[in-house]
Amino acid sequence: MNKETFKVKTQRAAIIGAGVGGLATAVRLARRGFEVTVYEQNQYAGGKVSPITQDGFFWGFGASLFTYPELLDDVFTTCGRLPSDYYHYQRLDPVCRYFYADGTRLDAFAEPERFAEEIQNKTGEPREHILQHLKKIAAVFETTKDVFLFQSLHKWRTYASMNTMRSMLRLGSIGIMSNMHRVNEKTFRDQRVVQLFDRYASYNGSDPYLAPSTLNVIAHLEYNMGAYFLNGGMPDLTASLYKLALEMGVRFEFGAAVDGITVRDGKACAVTVSGTERSADVVVSNMDVVYTYRKLMPAQPAPERSLGQERSTSAIVFYWGMKAEFPELDMHNIFFAENYAAEFDHLTNKKMVGDDPTTYVFISSKKQKAHAPAGCENWFVLINAPHDAGQDWDKVVADTRRQVIAKLSKQLGRDIEPLIVSETVNHPASIQSKTQSYLGALYGSSSNDIFSAFLRHPNFSTQIKDLYFCGGSVHPGGGVPLCLLSAKIIDELIAEI
Repeated sequence: MNKETFKVKTQRAAIIGAGVGGLATAVRLARRGFEVTVYEQNQYAGGKVSPITQDGFFWGFGASLFTYPELLDDVFTTCGRLPSDYYHYQRLDPVCRYFYADGTRLDAFAEPERFAEEIQNKTGEPREHILQHLKKIAAVFETTKDVFLFQSLHKWRTYASMNTMRSMLRLGSIGIMSNMHRVNEKTFRDQRVVQLFDRYASYNGSDPYLAPSTLNVIAHLEYNMGAYFLNGGMPDLTASLYKLALEMGVRFEFGAAVDGITVRDGKACAVTVSGTERSADVVVSNMDVVYTYRKLMPAQPAPERSLGQERSTSAIVFYWGMKAEFPELDMHNIFFAENYAAEFDHLTNKKMVGDDPTTYVFISSKKQKAHAPAGCENWFVLINAPHDAGQDWDKVVADTRRQVIAKLSKQLGRDIEPLIVSETVNHPASIQSKTQSYLGALYGSSSNDIFSAFLRHPNFSTQIKDLYFCGGSVHPGGGVPLCLLSAKIIDELIAEI
């Protein structure tokens, strides 16, 4: 009897966007045997983690702090690769240098005991308060990670596991119903210390005066797990993922804006690029979830409750080439606003930047001399800004630039403006245009509500088969570690099919 041999059809995956989540998803699906094509509107990969070069200076477009490196390493080791063949990183100590309006300067050392001593010496806050807080947020992380980070919040099986059940029973005791700022005020005596820990709400574009105190867990990644520097800067991360993707056979089309997702019989089956339909067995959107529905599937019913959540903050970023070196600055530096509550009132309620904004200065040339000409430094200067609500950004940027230069000049004791020899700028409207982030919000929706995590869009469509979502606008949230986790979640969801 003749036996007919059937060839198994290779499944095709179309990925929209080559940001961190899209790149990591492409690699993971290629490993599973998918024929993967990534469509990217820009002429380069990386999204918000891409390089900017000008006048001999180098900056990253956005993300600058590298935490939880195990998540990046996992992408490579899962593919049988040695991470050190692609990138190298080093642990930072100190993590950050803080500058206060009253002249206080303190270093956030990587070792908790030393960090606690530094705070006690500089502010009078008992070291025990710091150590107890770090121990508490470590416990919160262990309690919540399986529920909020490593699995889909939107699958019943997640809630059937014993780990999840234990975590859910403890949610009331870990601060999900409490306000971040109020909890920190009760924990610490000194307002400078309260401000230091309140700032972690801004790591996902939220307001510490509204967000649940569970966001304090973000500090755990820095102080208990460690903060790191990729030796080539954060763009090394996406460059390494892109290199691995090419090795895994992933195909990239740049300058290829996706015009639509085709849905037939309740299934995502193709994407349209420049008027041409490209069929796919699986479609993954690394595009902002709001734009995915509004632009790519306008005829499909949209999850309005999820899409209508309050947007996160955005940023104004000045990329300054400085013709000078500042030994008093470290790699990561924070210059706090004198009145933090007023700053967030402007951001959240007035949708404006205040007149004394907290200013973050990141200088990768402190570790990587090639990022600036000799005798110079590359300053990445970020100020929290509201998402785009029709503000006159040219005026806002000009006003903010003037305020920031005055603030930094006063703190550093020298006029910095004449030292700026190279400059480029991004603001919410340009971020929206370059990265397709809805309203320029850097982290999708904010976490200013206790139910925000549950209302984030899942990593899959509940209505359309074979449609998935990764990146900062969906579960588990914004920031490089969470984008990497969104790819891992999608990989596991597809493996179950």
